[in-house]
Amino acid sequence: MKKNLTFSWLALTIFVLFSFQAFAKEFKGVVTYKITVEGSGVTEEMKTMMPKTMTMTIKGNKARSEIITIMGKTVSISDGDLKSAITLMDMMGQKIAIQKTSEEIMNEIAESPEVKVEVTSETKDILGYICKKAIITNPEDDMELIIYFTEELGSKELNFDNPQFKDINGVMLEFEIPYEMVNMHFTAVNVEKKNVDDNEFTIPEGYELKTKEEMMKMMGGG
Repeated sequence: MKKNLTFSWLALTIFVLFSFQAFAKEFKGVVTYKITVEGSGVTEEMKTMMPKTMTMTIKGNKARSEIITIMGKTVSISDGDLKSAITLMDMMGQKIAIQKTSEEIMNEIAESPEVKVEVTSETKDILGYICKKAIITNPEDDMELIIYFTEELGSKELNFDNPQFKDINGVMLEFEIPYEMVNMHFTAVNVEKKNVDDNEFTIPEGYELKTKEEMMKMMGGG
């Protein structure tokens, strides 16, 4: 009887510890980033057109990133639990939604170059969060990206749909995205803990649902 009681307490203790760990990572709130653009391909005119900030709304394993430019608004929504993603584009009077299934996302990742992620022992304090430094390299083009991420605000489920960042186990508070001769650098300037409505991660009314192929044709890439 005593042995059974001891086992029950041990099982309960383990359950509580794991439950607390899961709860501790259930972050709800908004991260605001400052965007700077650099590179040999950047002109003064381009700087005026490029976005200056990005907001990322997080609720558990769901994330909603929003960027506003003079052309309009682009929103990227991902659900790490359902492994699905949505892109919303509100530009020049047109509202378009592109929805991707788990299978489509996995196919895109499989077709992308496999990158190497090295998490170093170096850390950096960003807004009070201790962030680990990671170096991402792409053997195909010698690309090297430096990022800083924290596990306090989430896990790698938030990055599952990005071929470059899918193995980063947390929310990136400083990172960069290169594109040809342009490099966009993102640095978190504010983290606000707040309640987040589930509607933030759905397609709003007024958006026309299109496939990725249809969108490419509209942009002249089909």
